[in-house]
Amino acid sequence: MTDAIHSIDEQMTFDLYEPSDNAQVVYSARKILAGMNFGETAQYLIASAVSELSTNIIRYAQKGKITLSVIHRGDKTGFEVNAQDQGPGIADMDIAMKENYSSGNGLGLGLPSVKRIMDEFQIQSTPGVGTRITAIKWMD
Repeated sequence: MTDAIHSIDEQMTFDLYEPSDNAQVVYSARKILAGMNFGETAQYLIASAVSELSTNIIRYAQKGKITLSVIHRGDKTGFEVNAQDQGPGIADMDIAMKENYSSGNGLGLGLPSVKRIMDEFQIQSTPGVGTRITAIKWMD
């Protein structure tokens, strides 16, 4: 079995510009997750991770995109969220991924909590260019 994604069943992309855009992304994530038969607790946790990524884009980059997908890799089915922006980027990834660190007024739980909730987490960020995060939660 290869690590490549074999197919995408459903995909929705959202442009993010203002805080109210976050509500549509979270609502759509919950709807997709329910359709995949994730339990309510898992839906809530994964939607929280999606909300963190969406909020970070709006707060730090002012605009960006979130894509939600139902994916397949071999015999596994998963929910993938891809967040990308062309904002200021993250200058020090090690610090940004530490618990309780915040470059703003938040609690510093965002990126570390997304990594904890999801099964796979990849982040690429270049100062002055932007950030791209891909996170996947696999069905049990």
